[in-house]
Amino acid sequence: MIYDVSIIAILIFIFFVVAVIGLSFYFGKKTTSASGYYAAGGQINWAVNGIAFAGDYLSAASFLGICGMIAFFGYDGYLYSVGYLAGWVVALFLVAEPLRRLGKYTFTDALDAKFDSRGIKLAASISTLIVSVFYLIPQMVGAGALVTPLLGLPHWVGVVMVGSVVIFIVATAGMTSTTYVQFIKGGLLIIFSILLTIFVLVKGINTNPGEDYHKFISINASIENGKVTGISDASYKLLGQHNEKEQTFVKLEKEGINSWWKLNTTGAAPVLEEALSIVDTKDGKKLYNGAPKDARKFFQVGHTKKIVVDGKEVESTGPVGPFEFIRNIESSVIVRFAKKSFTFNDDKVTVFYQNPTSGADLMKPGMYYKIDKGATFWSRLDFISLMLALFLGTSALPHILIRYYTVPSQRAARKSTIVAIFAIGFFYILTLYMGTGAMINGGLDVESSNMSAPLLAKTFGVTLFSIISALAFATILGTVSGLIVAASGAVAHDLMDKYMKIQMTESQKVRYGRIAAVVVGIVAIILGILFQSQNVSFLVGLAFAIAASANLPAILMLLFWKKTTAKGISWAIGVGMISSLLIILFSPTMYDIMGLPPDSAPIPLQNPGIISIPLGFITLIAVSLITKNKRVQESK
Repeated sequence: MIYDVSIIAILIFIFFVVAVIGLSFYFGKKTTSASGYYAAGGQINWAVNGIAFAGDYLSAASFLGICGMIAFFGYDGYLYSVGYLAGWVVALFLVAEPLRRLGKYTFTDALDAKFDSRGIKLAASISTLIVSVFYLIPQMVGAGALVTPLLGLPHWVGVVMVGSVVIFIVATAGMTSTTYVQFIKGGLLIIFSILLTIFVLVKGINTNPGEDYHKFISINASIENGKVTGISDASYKLLGQHNEKEQTFVKLEKEGINSWWKLNTTGAAPVLEEALSIVDTKDGKKLYNGAPKDARKFFQVGHTKKIVVDGKEVESTGPVGPFEFIRNIESSVIVRFAKKSFTFNDDKVTVFYQNPTSGADLMKPGMYYKIDKGATFWSRLDFISLMLALFLGTSALPHILIRYYTVPSQRAARKSTIVAIFAIGFFYILTLYMGTGAMINGGLDVESSNMSAPLLAKTFGVTLFSIISALAFATILGTVSGLIVAASGAVAHDLMDKYMKIQMTESQKVRYGRIAAVVVGIVAIILGILFQSQNVSFLVGLAFAIAASANLPAILMLLFWKKTTAKGISWAIGVGMISSLLIILFSPTMYDIMGLPPDSAPIPLQNPGIISIPLGFITLIAVSLITKNKRVQESK
């Protein structure tokens, strides 16, 4: 994607970052105790904490990832919203108040409150680190994706930038600063998402996204004896042809510019569909539509091909209400883009070509997760696995759980959760309109689904784009801050203080927490660069699966099964964590990241939850029953 850098965007971005750093300086002077650093002294107001919950939870996955998934795959992307929100029901009714009663600073404190077990301290602290790091990866990927269009800088610069700012926030002020950063950005994100949704509804649906966007054409053509015929413009020349699984791609030249096209042979006559091609050549140069990047032959895409209202085809709907908007999407035909990658003459070629899709198909499950037409046993199992992880993972995320210790009472913890559910649920309704709005308004970058929401804002003006992008960046800052606080607490408080029993003063606990924050931040920066091409919602889904597998069995069984033992908790965390990591390691996703054929992955599941979550519960029950007679001895 080629982006134009805006001075307005840069100024708004700098304002947000400076404001966040200023807030950190202010609260940093007041943070001297471990309680203040890790849990804000337990003095945060329940209403502020509820919005901060939302600010923490509405991460890069919620804003960038879900909107991108909806824009590219329709309703399947919205299933992430449903799963994320449903998880809060478990948090409200099962976890919030009991966990607040048990804990002090961290998730490990709560699990170990009844046992004082070294095994629990070690297993829970490692689990906190693993889950936090996996959750950090998509936040860093989202940061890199934002910086390119906003500031015109490479992806890795954005990752380093957000990592550096967050390390500063956490290392200076800890949870107090993190809470108010999350509170402010959570509120602003919801307000401006409402504004963006209103713009989408006022504009309605239009078959012409605007003159600034690429015009796509189809040409009747055929290939005879290696030559393309049926094209009226004689300047086209056939340079090459590639066949792959009943699909044919041809390389054409016109006026010195080379482009890849897809030959569609499904109709009565062959149709040559213009495609957007990105060519990674042997010498490392990157070409867009067959031309060098500076030729600017690559544009934003995504538009409506046909709209039917009350049985009549129209060019535009004009302003519509929220329900009418969805009905009109269902009666439309949307131009989406399919992706194919192949090697031709030693060049790696990625081609994005037109794929007109019925709106009715887009607004029902099955476009991304195959659960009906074309579904297999493994695809259905993978879908169930994802939803299980999303539903159960929220209550097991360490950076969410530590928020219950920032309020003064169990009642305040419950009220905070209720506020969070209302704020988060309302925002997730908005993602449906922002995602579908991006799908039809020319605001897509086929290389990065994560940029769909900001690019939708750009279709309504650079100022709104700048504010939305800066808010998205602030969203990432808030979430990453919470994650690093949780990770630093796992190192300094759980491992060093509780497990290793290193004698430390209050100031030393804070100092080592800050050092841990720097180390974890650096690790997150490196991983954020390595996972650049992945959708952030998908990556967060993996973090949810690991959390639900490792932590949730321990939390629920500790709270509701009296026979739970310390060894049962330790083993359940270890088995859940290791099994979910192994399934991910040998999944098609990881093979794709490592450059291996995804089809060759030994485990066909992309989401491990369907196996690893039950395994965690089974392990805890079995080990607890075996060790129930030793419960008193093992706790010492």
